[in-house]
Amino acid sequence: MRKYGFNTISLLGLCTLFIQCASEEKPNIILIMADDQGWGDMGYNGHPAIKTPNFDSMASSGLRFDRFYAAAPVSSPTRGSVLTGRNPNRFGCFSWGYTLRPQEITVAEALKSAGYVTGHFGKWHLGPVRENSPVNPGNSGFDHWCSSPNFFDNDPILSREGKAVQTYGESSMVTADAAMEFIRAQTDKKKPFLAVVWFGSPHNPYSAMEHDREFYAGEEERMQHYLGEITGMDRAVGKIRREIKTLGISENTILWFCSDNGGLAGFSATGGRGAKGQIYEGGLRVPAIMEWPARIPENKVSDFPSFTSDIYPTLLEIAGVTMKAQTPLDGISLVQLIDNKIRTREKPMGFWQFPARGKVTPSAKLMAELLKEQEAGLTEVADSLPDSDAGEIKIKYDGDLYPGHSAWLDWPYKLHRIDSENREPLFELYNLETDPGETNDLSASMPEKVISMKKGIEAWLKSVVNSLNGDDYI
Repeated sequence: MRKYGFNTISLLGLCTLFIQCASEEKPNIILIMADDQGWGDMGYNGHPAIKTPNFDSMASSGLRFDRFYAAAPVSSPTRGSVLTGRNPNRFGCFSWGYTLRPQEITVAEALKSAGYVTGHFGKWHLGPVRENSPVNPGNSGFDHWCSSPNFFDNDPILSREGKAVQTYGESSMVTADAAMEFIRAQTDKKKPFLAVVWFGSPHNPYSAMEHDREFYAGEEERMQHYLGEITGMDRAVGKIRREIKTLGISENTILWFCSDNGGLAGFSATGGRGAKGQIYEGGLRVPAIMEWPARIPENKVSDFPSFTSDIYPTLLEIAGVTMKAQTPLDGISLVQLIDNKIRTREKPMGFWQFPARGKVTPSAKLMAELLKEQEAGLTEVADSLPDSDAGEIKIKYDGDLYPGHSAWLDWPYKLHRIDSENREPLFELYNLETDPGETNDLSASMPEKVISMKKGIEAWLKSVVNSLNGDDYI
């Protein structure tokens, strides 16, 4: 399946790809994501010092996911999984700084076919945010965008539909303000909307406002900034929650928060062994909460295993959209979980950390260059842009080789497959229900379980390689 020559799809073109079902009034959707916030970096998850009153309020009123995972242990791949419902290796987004493929159908494009107006605000990290990039937010389904190529600090230069704009203020509040401008406009027009709000906090280097650092005066300076950035982000989330109530739309608005990966080692309270960059629990398990008063009237705490690849199929079902020819999905719809109609996950969750170095995309430098070019009246040449060839598949990968570290989570067991060029893969098996810290390897004592799960993960890995090689776009 091709996406119309990799160009932006028209609304008419979108409608040929999807089937829309008649349904009740469509909810508004706000997807919020933190940047490098560990599972334990929340007041409601027991952090001894952190101030997160708005997140705590969400966790006590909505659906709290206590077993939620990022699809990858680093930024760009997880963000790609949110937009597509697919493991990011399927479209070559191996590590931070890699892009979407223009051929991928995103949740923004899907929801546009159902009448949604779509907006992206904050960190993009799936390609350049220049006007002519084939993988900017606009060419990925977003009608409006005020975005940064990577994480950003206070007083950022952001790209508003390709035009560099100097903004001022704490980074999370700047992002929330841009999102609320969009939300107010769509509310006035009585249009359902998708607002993707991806904060640049609490990514290193940390730079909290002084009034947020004051909460943590007893901590060493860098930790003050780290915790302070999370508190600043919490305040921005609180502003969004208050304003949608003021607008009278909170009852039928989905507010879904998560982090993009586990926290940085040494600073974050991770969700187990390891940290950002690893597919042990500490690199993947993240905080997540959904508020939707119309459908979730009372607080619920769920241990149902779920991850960021579930967001796309969940939102499509809620909006009544079905792909006519859906590429392989790794996520499942969580609508039955929302409605208390499911207790066990039948489909395992796969993770694969491909051995690829990340690509440096310094936001401040890139955006300052763009602003300078625009002030000088320079014009972009589309085919000279970074990642202008993002849709090309230049390498065919061996369908029987799966380098790097992968994992297969079939609750409660998690099988790790650790590949090496010089030896057969190593396997580690953990029971996360009894051993959430992944300290007791059961592979020697449960060989039959290893064999059965090995078949599952290797069949899945083969499917991912087929997608990576372009089979889904034929």
